[in-house]
Amino acid sequence: MASVGERSDGRNSVGDVFALIRDRRDITRAEIGQVTGLSRSAVASRIASLSALGLVREREQAPSTGGRPPTLLSFDADAGIVLSVAVGISRTRLAVTDLAGEVLSITDIDQEVALGPDDLMPDVVKRLDVMLEDHPGATVYGVGLSLPGTVDRARGCSRDSPILRGWDGVELRPYFAELPRLADVPVILDNDSNAIAVVEGRGHDDVLVVKASSGLGSGIVAGGVLQRGAAQAAGELGHTKIAAAHGLPCRCGDTGCVEAVAGGWALVHALQQQGRSVRNLRDVVEIAHGGDAEARRMIRDSGRYVGEVLAAAVNLLNPAIVVVAGDMVGAYEIFVAGLRETLYGNATAQATRTLEVVPAAHGSRSGTVGGAVMVLDEVLSARAVDALVAGAGRA
Repeated sequence: MASVGERSDGRNSVGDVFALIRDRRDITRAEIGQVTGLSRSAVASRIASLSALGLVREREQAPSTGGRPPTLLSFDADAGIVLSVAVGISRTRLAVTDLAGEVLSITDIDQEVALGPDDLMPDVVKRLDVMLEDHPGATVYGVGLSLPGTVDRARGCSRDSPILRGWDGVELRPYFAELPRLADVPVILDNDSNAIAVVEGRGHDDVLVVKASSGLGSGIVAGGVLQRGAAQAAGELGHTKIAAAHGLPCRCGDTGCVEAVAGGWALVHALQQQGRSVRNLRDVVEIAHGGDAEARRMIRDSGRYVGEVLAAAVNLLNPAIVVVAGDMVGAYEIFVAGLRETLYGNATAQATRTLEVVPAAHGSRSGTVGGAVMVLDEVLSARAVDALVAGAGRA
């Protein structure tokens, strides 16, 4: 993934200096001058502009080597907030984060059934309004919104989603504009697995993220770049056909999809048919931990089916890491025992020799943290900060 310290165009602008400070976390003016080649006065001028925006603060002094100790400069993550909304089929999670993506507060909207945008989005906005009451006067830098399925990022809507009934083509930004504090802030939309990959792929060039929840999806980072595909449909893992699902109906309307035997919704349906009182995958995970042998078997089999599909992806992409995210992380050891069995059994030895399979570092918060990071990477980029400075200068 692109580093937060990436320069805009080599001009060492105010935004470029900010990117350096954000990347290094703590740095002195002298160190900025050494890295950029800027004069002391030029560094001072850029720091003054960033301080005026509230994005940079002076911190405790660094150890002295003689004379007056130098002051440390750091990115002020408390200068504003970001809102994040991760829409799911059985749960929508909302969060407020600081400008470093650290979660300040979080809440859930549990849904018995998948709701349409006119039913869910007004409730989302009302909940955000309540959450914002704890941050009076804070500058809202943006809203990150993630959805399952393919999205149209430019229009801000779901696009050809196999599972979000009634959402396709409905522009979602106007819902947020109903809230005065959000009327003019950017709303950045992406697929839910991509949002997770944005944050879980940090520090790695080649990562495959698997989101295993009610549905199945994946986010692909190759060569340090998030891959969305020609039609924004990269990573539609759940609707890959496998022999074990042959003839079985999938909620997408087709048959034979891996989701029909491995998706959380399929496990819930199968257990309900057996008389178990489960409403969602989180309930399945809970009874599995309580010793329910059938739930444990189903979760392990789900891992086997997912691993079978992943094997081909690992051969094609040769990732260094496979990250498992979503509600299935609650039963990670059971699920991954099955996943490893078929993944390592079917993928080539060369592709799996150094491959790591790990749980999402941010656990159940990966989607909301990823949504916030999507916003931060855009609104705090070097070019965006230069635009803020230019706007402040014209005001």
